[in-house]
Amino acid sequence: MRPALLDPLFAPAIALDGVGPKVAELLAAVVPADLTGRELRVGDLLFVLPHTVIDRRKRYEIAHAPEGTIATLEVTIDRHQPSPRGKSNVPYRVFAFDETGEMALTFFHAHREYLEKLLPVGQVTIVSGRMEWFNGRPSMVHPDHMVPAAEAGGLPLVEPVYPLTAGLSPRVLRKAVSQAVARLPVLPEWQEKALAARHSFPPLKDALERLHAPEAPLDADPSTAAWRRVAYDEFLAGQLALALVRARTRRLSGRPLTGDGSKVGAVRSALPYSLTRAQETAMAEIDADLASPERMLRLLQGDVGAGKTVVALLAMARAAEAGTQSALMAPTEILARQHLATIEPLAARAGLSVALLTGRLKGRERDAALAAIAEGSVDIVIGTHALFQESVAFRDLGLAVVDEQHRFGVHQRLAMGAKGAAPDMLVMTATPIPRTLMLTAFGDMDVSRLTEKPAGRQPIRTVTMPVERLSDLTDRIADAVAEGQKIYWICPLVEESEVVGLVSAEKRADALRQRFGDAVGLVHGRMAGPAKDTAMADFKEGRTRILVATTVVEVGVDVPDATIMVIEHAERFGLAQLHQLRGRVGRGALPSSCVLLYEGPLGETARARLAIMRETEDGFRIAEEDLKLRGQGDLLGTKQSGVPGFLVARLEHHSDLLEIARDDARLILQRDPELESERGAALRHLLYLFGRDEAVRLLRSG
Repeated sequence: MRPALLDPLFAPAIALDGVGPKVAELLAAVVPADLTGRELRVGDLLFVLPHTVIDRRKRYEIAHAPEGTIATLEVTIDRHQPSPRGKSNVPYRVFAFDETGEMALTFFHAHREYLEKLLPVGQVTIVSGRMEWFNGRPSMVHPDHMVPAAEAGGLPLVEPVYPLTAGLSPRVLRKAVSQAVARLPVLPEWQEKALAARHSFPPLKDALERLHAPEAPLDADPSTAAWRRVAYDEFLAGQLALALVRARTRRLSGRPLTGDGSKVGAVRSALPYSLTRAQETAMAEIDADLASPERMLRLLQGDVGAGKTVVALLAMARAAEAGTQSALMAPTEILARQHLATIEPLAARAGLSVALLTGRLKGRERDAALAAIAEGSVDIVIGTHALFQESVAFRDLGLAVVDEQHRFGVHQRLAMGAKGAAPDMLVMTATPIPRTLMLTAFGDMDVSRLTEKPAGRQPIRTVTMPVERLSDLTDRIADAVAEGQKIYWICPLVEESEVVGLVSAEKRADALRQRFGDAVGLVHGRMAGPAKDTAMADFKEGRTRILVATTVVEVGVDVPDATIMVIEHAERFGLAQLHQLRGRVGRGALPSSCVLLYEGPLGETARARLAIMRETEDGFRIAEEDLKLRGQGDLLGTKQSGVPGFLVARLEHHSDLLEIARDDARLILQRDPELESERGAALRHLLYLFGRDEAVRLLRSG
């Protein structure tokens, strides 16, 4: 049951004065939370924080008021100049003066009687608004505030400025937010006293009141104690939720998976190379987890081409030695088939049987695969989301491997885990994730990192080139094709209008075919599965030499003899994505290059991004730089990523609090696993406040 104290915050926002269904819809657009499938609540407005303030404490004189800024002046009303009759497009002007000069207060579609009453001639008035200069004369169009000097005490001296959306006025938003803050009850304190004292954290209600009713411009700064207090609360709620998922996962107790080493040894001897030091370390950590009676919950993080698939295969061979099955889930059909091509020949040498299960498998073929999985004659099942379906039953699933974790959320992680008798779980990602984001998304997991590239991998030379030099590039491509090289040519899939993105890929393929004929292939996400497979096979076998593609080739596609990667409109891609795409080349023995084709003029962020790509191939450094350039925003892709966006916390300002919150959450659950103590009860309020209701349900579900 939700604590009754929180009921005022869970009331629909339309309960607030001045908020009807239409206004509630506009307010929902500025709330940082994802409100999919539910109506806006009063409590959601608490976390719409001002991004700056207007400071009216300083009074300017007309001649010295800076242009383009919000200024507050004390003026005397001199005369009114109404719009000429029948010319409503000409503004109504009220002229006012002080010792330094005259200015116009300008109004469009004004009501004369209203303005004559509000601004009588001779009255000393305080006006506040944006100063503009027209034809050398100062003017203020529709001032924000106009009050007689005698009533200036009612003017907000420091006014918060909130993010807005079309149709929502600042006044309506401020009024709604201040009502929400007024409804916030005094909640029991969940912060540890020593921690709160060390960071000068005020109580939550005081912190939110200070942020929404600032007394100085500094109060709207994310580095203030008030903002840091609320950011820490948000981190703590997130870390506590992840820790509860972890505790719940571990509580479905695992079992030791050990073996005689025969199958693992057979796979190792089938490899044409020896493992890197990092791979050996990761294997030792995974072996120890598998041998433990507790469930494994491990993230294997490796840069593009660091050899994660081989580590996963060795882990699956260990599970087979223990008499259990393994499942490897990939986010796309292309990637699932890629894994099959890598794993099947190696697995066969160890006597392990492998099956593929994707949405494309139909009829008898599918029935036969499902029957083999259910009776246990298949050791390793590779598939896409199709592995989640209820019709898929394993005889005994001991290990679940999830590839490209950032495409799957925590919910899917739990769904996959429910497939067997609490299988061990290994999650892999080739997206290098900065340490701060690691904690927010994977705080429930242990982490292994592959930091070296396998022997023989070539460095990739990266160059930037303006689109104006396209003909030089195609000449270079012609030489490469003549030498028998293979080239990827990536076109952006523009999200706003996917059709435009596809046209650009198709258009580029058509343009290249005029010069290179049938040597040009095309693959994109809208193509039917078999057509995609054919295009990829033609490229792999060398029937085509240039593959024009959208980002469908971003992860996992392995064509070792592809040596050139062209990324068109590189300025439109994020750093992590550019790095992923570049990693498709440099996988064989020949030197490789990546051409970042851009259209100028470049913004500052785009220029910095392309410069970093030229400087380094280190995915972890690239991820950290990406975080700096973008903030935490959209680092790992879109909302379905399972990586939380934040309501209040800003990683660039508050990342130091994240580790503290993680340690705090783990300690809390060690001492009070069911949150039954006085602090535990207070923390339940916190979880509900930040929308972590699911975590509270985990407490009760045992």
